[in-house]
Amino acid sequence: MGDSRETHGLNAFVTGYPVKHSRSPLIHGHWLRTLDLAGSYRAVEVTPDAFPAFIAALKDRSSGYIGGNVTIPHKEIAFKLADRPDELSAELGASNTLWLEDGLLHATNTDGRGFTSNLDERHPGWDQTGQAVILGAGGASRAVIQAVRDRGVNEIHVVNRTIERARELSDRFGVHIHAHPMAALGEVMQGAGLFVNTTSLGMENEVAPTIDFSPLAENAVVTDIVYVPLKTPLLAQAKEQGFAIVDGLGMLLYQAVPGFEKWFGKRPVVDAALRALIIADMDKH
Repeated sequence: MGDSRETHGLNAFVTGYPVKHSRSPLIHGHWLRTLDLAGSYRAVEVTPDAFPAFIAALKDRSSGYIGGNVTIPHKEIAFKLADRPDELSAELGASNTLWLEDGLLHATNTDGRGFTSNLDERHPGWDQTGQAVILGAGGASRAVIQAVRDRGVNEIHVVNRTIERARELSDRFGVHIHAHPMAALGEVMQGAGLFVNTTSLGMENEVAPTIDFSPLAENAVVTDIVYVPLKTPLLAQAKEQGFAIVDGLGMLLYQAVPGFEKWFGKRPVVDAALRALIIADMDKH
C-alpha cells in the first residue's frame, strides 16, 4: 500500500449541489463490501457558498473524511482550493478527486482516465486512429479532449453550436485541437476513427439530431459520455449504420477507481457485477 494507514474507519464522500442522484455511493459501497473494508462513502450535499468551509474542514481533518469526489458545480473551486493539484487538473482547471496526504490536500481529475479505460475495455484499439471528432465544447468535453490527445490522436476536431466555445478549447489544449461550427460536422468526420458525443443531445427528452455517420472510417467507433439511457439516440443511429458503439457507463465506473485506491488503499475492479448493479439502479428510476 505504501503507507501505514489503517483501512478501518476511513470515510470518503461525493459532494455536489445537488448530489442526491449520484451513483457514486453505490459504486464505492459495492467495492467496500466486495473487498471487505470497513470504511464508508456517502453523498454530502454542499451549496456553493458553503463549499470553502467544507474544504477547510477536510484540510484540518475536523470533517472526519480522508478525501472524496467532487461533482457539479464544485470542480473548478475544488481545484483552486487544493494544496497540490496535479498537472491534469491544472490544464483542465477542475478537479473531481481529492485526498489528504502528508498533511496536504491533493487533487486530480479522473474523468479522462475513466473515458479511455472504458474504451480500452469495450473496444480495444480505438486509439489506432489519427483523427477524432468530439461533439460539444462544454465542461464535460474538456477531460475527453485532454485524454484523447494524450493517447496520441493528433487531429481532434471539436464541433459545437457556438464556435467560440470550441475555439476556447483549441486555445487551451493546443495545436492538435481544431474548432468548427455544427455546419462543418460532415466534413470533419471524413476518415475519423473516433466520434464522441459530450453533449446532452438525446438525454431527458432533448431531441437528438439525425447524423449521417458514413463519412467516418469504416472501423470507427462511436461513443457517448451520457449513460442514461444506456443506448442513447446517437449510439442507436450509429449502430443502425453499421458502426461499433461504446456506451458511457464504463466512464462513470472507471473514473471512480483511482480515488478509491487513494482513500482505502486497495485497487478495486470494474466488473460485470458492478455494471449490472448500476444498470439495475438505472432501471428503477
